[in-house]
Amino acid sequence: MMLTDEELLTRFANPREREFAFTQLVKKYQQKLYWHIRRIVISHEDADDVIQNTFIKIWKNLHNFKGESQLYTWFYRIATNESITFINNRKKRVVVSMDDTDEHLINTLKADKNFNASAAEWKLQQAILMLPEKQRIVFNLRYFDEMPYEEMSKILDTTEGALKASYHHAVKKVEDYLINH
Repeated sequence: MMLTDEELLTRFANPREREFAFTQLVKKYQQKLYWHIRRIVISHEDADDVIQNTFIKIWKNLHNFKGESQLYTWFYRIATNESITFINNRKKRVVVSMDDTDEHLINTLKADKNFNASAAEWKLQQAILMLPEKQRIVFNLRYFDEMPYEEMSKILDTTEGALKASYHHAVKKVEDYLINH
């Protein structure tokens, strides 16, 4: 039987049960967080690095979780921030323009052994990579994770109205890309 987040948090607070509770939380959220991260950083290897950093940060800070949002919202916020930090650090290491960074992400996608340029999903991924970073994250959260704007607002610290506008613009850009490519 899967324990609730509240039960796991209670167990995490007990030093003797901390590792068990954390392991259960990892099992419960690892796959969802991995795919959220992967859609941002694209490569499997990078996503593995970022998810590891995400869970390290969660482990170190879970005792500070105040319950002002749902636990998964807090996890997504950490995963999103770690993904953005990863991308920004890559940009600093390799002094290139944003266009070159986007081109790197597209080339990483094309190099993936599962890449099939004619498959609809890959065309969608290419379209998503053309979006500005913030729109890409909003699109991924809404389209793939079906996350409500209220939850996104907590994760991204942005108003629901701004998120709706961002998603609307992202959808239009994705549609335009899919029609014209």
